[in-house]
Amino acid sequence: MRTATTVELSSATGEVADIVAFAVEAEKLGIDICWVAEAWGSDAPSVLGYLAARTRRMLLGSGILQVGVRSPVMVAQTAITLSNLSNGRFLLGLGASGPQVIEGLHGVSFSRPLARIRETIDIVRQALTGGKVSHSGREFQIPRPGGEAVPMRLSTAPQHPIPIYLAALSPAMLRLTGEIADGWLGTSFVPEGAADAYFTHLDEGLAAAGRTRADIDICQGAEVAFASDEGELQRMVAARKKELAFSLGGMGSSSTNFYNQAYSRQGWADVAAEVHQRWQRGDRDGAAALVTDEMVLATTLIGTEQMVRTRLAVWKEAGVDTVRLYPAGETLDAKLATLGRGIELVRQT
Repeated sequence: MRTATTVELSSATGEVADIVAFAVEAEKLGIDICWVAEAWGSDAPSVLGYLAARTRRMLLGSGILQVGVRSPVMVAQTAITLSNLSNGRFLLGLGASGPQVIEGLHGVSFSRPLARIRETIDIVRQALTGGKVSHSGREFQIPRPGGEAVPMRLSTAPQHPIPIYLAALSPAMLRLTGEIADGWLGTSFVPEGAADAYFTHLDEGLAAAGRTRADIDICQGAEVAFASDEGELQRMVAARKKELAFSLGGMGSSSTNFYNQAYSRQGWADVAAEVHQRWQRGDRDGAAALVTDEMVLATTLIGTEQMVRTRLAVWKEAGVDTVRLYPAGETLDAKLATLGRGIELVRQT
């Protein structure tokens, strides 16, 4: 399995200098890929361009660019620029985000995200091949009909292949990922329940395109933290329940939460529904109290070193190709130490 990590240049995630230093040092530790998130903080391309100048070996990916807030051709231009600047180290990660961010922050309709992503990728690939861009779809019409424009081609071209990854949790988006993407960026992953929750839908898309799992990179992420004994492990698990409750109750709108739906499909439908209700009512502590130890441990890489080693073997057996590590730690040095241990365990798996 390959290793990856994710950074986000946001005041919520720490000092800018430390975040950059983390990425630079992660490369020295041997990380294979560094994904850059944007969520509702900093944009990803600016950070990726800066990291491209500060690193030499590791791949750099947008994890993710939010589809709907950039035109498809702008996505292609950004991808080409970052790929050429980094000497072919760029991976284009795309995702729909959710209605709260897309509509609440950007003022763009979140309707029909599947069609928007499918059409975006079609247009991006047209632009990457150097041909004149022409598209007539439900979401995008290029050139715009009724005007004076004619189809154009970009004046720049990629010097290297640009793999496209999709962030997907819903069955429909997973099928689309299997059909048209080079990689899947996943989260909330429980390997024991992944066959029904994720892979059935992903494989349907792969089969529709005449492809197999060997044609796609399965990239799954989880927090990694090492406990020295049972007592420390219990404290670690308890400390993470409110964050998981936020994912189940606050990540998305009051009616659309893809994280909640993913946990529901993996055996926690009743708990996920109640956590969502309590969080939406403002009872954050009550929501966190409903989160079980099993829910935290099943979707993270938290435990003693042997527990994490065993868990990584289960991930590999389930079909994960790339492990995206979110290292715990109060300081930069602590996070890097955790990341280094995680990388070594993945290499040994």
